[in-house]
Amino acid sequence: MKSKQKDYDIPAAEVDPVDLPENAFRELAADEEYRPLMHPARDYAEVTPYSVITGLILAVVFSAAAAYLGLKVGQVFEAAIPIAIIAVGLSGYLKKKNPLGQNVIIQSIGACSGVIVAGTIFTLPALYILQATHPEITVNFLEVFLSSLFGGVLGILFFIPFRKYFVKDMHGKYPFPEATATTQVLVSGEASKQGSSDGQAKLLVIASLIGGLYDYIVATFGWWAESVTTTAYSWGQALAAKTKFVLSCNTGAAVLGLGYIVGLKYAFVIFAGSIFVWWFVIPLMGAYGSPEIAAMAPSAIFSEYARMIGIGGIAMAGIIGIVKSRGIIGDAVGLAARELKGASTAGKSNRWQLDISMKHIAYFTGIALIGVLLFFWMGVIHTFWQALVAWLVVTVIAFLFTTVAANAIAIVGSNPVSGMTLMTLIIASGVFVAIGLNGTSGIVAAMVLGGVVCTALSMAGGFVTDLKIGYWLGSTPKKQESWKFLGTLVSAATVGGVMLMLNNVYGFTGEGAMAAPQANAMAKVIEPMMMGGDTPWTLYIVGAILALILNWLGVPALAFCLGMFLPLQLNTPMLVGGLINWFVSHSSKDEAVNKARTDRGTLISSGLIAGGALFGVFAAITIMCGKEVPENGNEFIPQLLGLVAYAAIIAYLYIASTRAGRKA
Repeated sequence: MKSKQKDYDIPAAEVDPVDLPENAFRELAADEEYRPLMHPARDYAEVTPYSVITGLILAVVFSAAAAYLGLKVGQVFEAAIPIAIIAVGLSGYLKKKNPLGQNVIIQSIGACSGVIVAGTIFTLPALYILQATHPEITVNFLEVFLSSLFGGVLGILFFIPFRKYFVKDMHGKYPFPEATATTQVLVSGEASKQGSSDGQAKLLVIASLIGGLYDYIVATFGWWAESVTTTAYSWGQALAAKTKFVLSCNTGAAVLGLGYIVGLKYAFVIFAGSIFVWWFVIPLMGAYGSPEIAAMAPSAIFSEYARMIGIGGIAMAGIIGIVKSRGIIGDAVGLAARELKGASTAGKSNRWQLDISMKHIAYFTGIALIGVLLFFWMGVIHTFWQALVAWLVVTVIAFLFTTVAANAIAIVGSNPVSGMTLMTLIIASGVFVAIGLNGTSGIVAAMVLGGVVCTALSMAGGFVTDLKIGYWLGSTPKKQESWKFLGTLVSAATVGGVMLMLNNVYGFTGEGAMAAPQANAMAKVIEPMMMGGDTPWTLYIVGAILALILNWLGVPALAFCLGMFLPLQLNTPMLVGGLINWFVSHSSKDEAVNKARTDRGTLISSGLIAGGALFGVFAAITIMCGKEVPENGNEFIPQLLGLVAYAAIIAYLYIASTRAGRKA
């Protein structure tokens, strides 16, 4: 998709705005341009000792906290938003002059923590888990560190050629929920420093406190049910036992805000995928499956069988997306080839659209891929031609699925890396067994390979958020891209050390062990394939065929299949948030009023997400200090209180959003 390049000339006295332009979140007209807060023709302080050191410190802190919480309860909180809040608060406390550019760099470097943690802990703890039954399996720091590091570096390098397409050419076509929330945090800090009188900073702070305290109370003390479900009641239990029918909804404020920003269109498609699995596939399996399946709870059928259909669907939706994006992929490769021949375009872009040159990207990618091959050969597999096959699998899958990860983040703010990694492990295991690499050596090879791919896809999904934030605000992409590598290095070292420490202290098997649910799922998939066992190919194929049919019908296949893969309790509030967005945007007969109210709701929802993310860190710290994780069970009183609390946060979002009137 081609777009013209504009030269920006500005009067010397022009003052930068303190609020995002009206066209920040909508598609642009044919002759319309988007102008960010930091003017493209000016230079700003971005990469400074302050911003780099602060970003690295936060990367270490958040890597450790996210790794602990993720391995304990299976949830990795998004680090970008709390880091943005800290950056804004710290720059205000230190009275930094024009800190916006530096805050973007702090956020970008620090946010490496969350994506590296997700890529690592979803896969590599499986080696410790399988070690319990296969003592010959060994794990060391270097394997964990290099797997995370190479995956993160490949994710950065593979995504940079697609930056312009996702963040500029597709402006207004994707909701980018997490990037929206983070950007609003950074903008509110800038507005408050410049004395903006529109009250947006205050509104964001209030919404953040409400959402943060709301989510902190339920996550730490369990005063009400974290998810309301029909199985909490005797009639619901009887219905689930007889028909496998369940309805559940997470009551969190952050997920509600996420649904509002995603909007009704995508929220409905995601929810449709979820109810297809929960209200059609699972009841059918319960009624007509084997006696073993019929005796299982709906949640067990979902995790053991029905979810596999979603994995097959995600894989096929990814392939469809790759085929549709072949022109974009071809353009990116072609640009790199032209620059390698000397036709550099680096000087033709303004600061705001300046990337690392494709020539350098090609060189760095070559060096990184050679490093991966040597790592596989000398550190993991020890047979060159088998290491070469593993290297080819990693290279092809990580590159092609980069666009899938970016699409998922852009649409719903959730990256299905665990699903894509499971599919990678299945493909890789089939290939490895075919070339004679099986048994415990095959397990180690597959899991390390899976760690590289999972981290690469996690990084690609997280990086599109960073670069979209930079696009909205006017940062220099080249600076974000360059310093992302250092954040990746520090985060990979931190996560590797923390994971080894937690294994020594708690372990991943036995009483009192870290739960590591995603890694347990990976171990369950990989062991039978390498040691001899059944693989649910039929379910994967059903999901793949379904994705093809959805694409033929014009339904967004990736969003639908994400709904099939993610738990129902997380997809239901997406629909609730999307419905609130629709009602707010249709609450007046005056379109200008509706627009103002919708924008106000976006700001409030960003606050709910920001507060939930920041107080999620506080909850993690509280748990690390010894507080027991509340069960948030199915008792009647917590469920009733959960419904009341959820109704209250819904009412707050709607009423506070509709207080806006016509904009001047």
